[in-house]
Amino acid sequence: MAGRILVVDDVATNRIVMKVKLAAACYAVEQAENGADAIRAARESRPDLILLDVMMPDMNGLDVCRALKRDPATADIPIVLITALTDTDAKMDGLEAGADDFLTKPVEEVTLLARVRSLLRARDTVRELEMRDDTVSAMGFAEAATGFTAKQKPGRIALVAPGPRGAVLWKTAINDRLDAEVRIIPREAALAEATATGHAAPDVFVISVDLAQRNEGLRLLSDLRSRPGTRHAASIMILPEGDSERAAIALDLGASDVLHDPFDAKELAIRIGVQLDRKRQSDRMRAGVRAGLEAAVTDPLTGLHNRRYALHRMEQMLAQPRPSLAVMMIDLDHFKSVNDRHGHGAGDAVLCEVANRLRAQLRGGDLLARMGGEEFLVALPGCDADHATECAERLRRAVADRPFNMGPTDGERHVTASIGLVLPHDPPGALSPEGLIDRADRALYHAKDQGRDQVRQATEPASAA
Repeated sequence: MAGRILVVDDVATNRIVMKVKLAAACYAVEQAENGADAIRAARESRPDLILLDVMMPDMNGLDVCRALKRDPATADIPIVLITALTDTDAKMDGLEAGADDFLTKPVEEVTLLARVRSLLRARDTVRELEMRDDTVSAMGFAEAATGFTAKQKPGRIALVAPGPRGAVLWKTAINDRLDAEVRIIPREAALAEATATGHAAPDVFVISVDLAQRNEGLRLLSDLRSRPGTRHAASIMILPEGDSERAAIALDLGASDVLHDPFDAKELAIRIGVQLDRKRQSDRMRAGVRAGLEAAVTDPLTGLHNRRYALHRMEQMLAQPRPSLAVMMIDLDHFKSVNDRHGHGAGDAVLCEVANRLRAQLRGGDLLARMGGEEFLVALPGCDADHATECAERLRRAVADRPFNMGPTDGERHVTASIGLVLPHDPPGALSPEGLIDRADRALYHAKDQGRDQVRQATEPASAA
C-alpha cells in the first residue's frame, strides 16, 4: 500500500465514499466516527495522514486537530480538515489549529488525491531524514546540544507574479504578518537564484501559475525543483479560483502548497509561515545528518579522512578499469619522545602540521588519511612508478626539512618520517585495499630498520588479500 490514511467523519456514508476513492488509489484506509475514536486511533496506529471532518457532535475537528498537534506522538501526522463550511474564518481557524490543508465539501477527487500524494511525499521525506538522523545518533556522531537557542534568522520569501501590481499586492498582504525578508523577483531572477553559488536562495517561492505565458509558473516550478540551489525550497502556487486541475498538476510537480486567487491576506501569511517552519526543520535535519556523516569518515584532530573512509575510497579506486594505484604508509619517527618531552598538546599540533604539509604536496584526486596514532596513508590513483617515487620523496622532505614549533617555552624541533611505498605495477587480480596497506606497512618497517627518515619500496611479490 502507498500509505495508511485515517478517515474521520460521523456520517457513515461520507466515510464509505472517501474510503472507496482512496482504496481505488491503493491506499489503506482506517475509519473513526467521532473525535475521541480519532485521537485513540491516531495514537495507536500512527497513520500517515488524517482526513478529518470539522462538524462532529461530540468533539469538533478543530479540537481534535489541536489535541493531536499538542501530543508529541501524533504532532507530525499531516491533517486535512474537510467541511461544508465555506467562510474564511472557519478556514483560518483550521489552519491556525495546525491543519495542513482545508478542503470544502463536496471534495473533488482530483484535488483530494493530489493533496494526499503531496502530503505523503513530504511526510516520507521527513521520515527519511529522521531515520538518517537516528542512525547518525546511534553511531555516536550526533553533535552535542549547545545549551542555548540561537536567534532565528528571518525567512527569505520570493514573490514571482505576472506583473508588478500583483506582486505588490502580495507583498503588502504579508509584510506585516511575517518576520521575513520579502522580495519581488521576475522569473529570470528566480532561475538565477537556482544556479547562483555562494548565495542564500529563498526559503519559500510564491509563484503565479501564469506569468508572461500560460503555465509559465508551472515550468518555473519544475526548474526550481531540478536545480541544486533551490531543490529544497518550499513553493506555493497561486491559481485562479476553481482551477482544480492545474492545482493537482502543481502539487504533483512538487509544489508545497496551492492557493486560489482571490485569497485572504491572512491565509497567505499563514501558509507561508507553515512552509517556512517546515523548510527550517528540514534544513536543520539535513545539516545534522551531513555533520554526522562527515564525522563518521573524518579524523577529528587533523580533519583528514579516517581509516573507514580510506578503505572505502581505495575500493572505488581499484574498481576502475585498468587501475593504477600507488600506496604509501607514512609513520613519524620517534614520535613518542615528542609527547613524552613536550606534552600531548605539542604532539597534537605536530600531527596537524604534518597533515597540512602532506596535503599541500598532493593532487586534488589523491587520497590522504590518518590511519591512527602518528600513521598516515596516501593513495595515488592514475600515476606511474616514477611519479609515485618522486611524490614519496617530496612528502618525506615536506616533513623533515622544516622544524616544528613545540610551544612558547620548548622552541623548535625537527621531526622525520619513514615511508613504505607500493608501486603501481601489480596485476589487478592481486590488488585489494588491505593487501596494499599490508605490503606498504612491511616496506615501512623496512625503512625503520634501515635507519628511518627514508622511503623504501615494497619488494616482495604481491598476493591476493
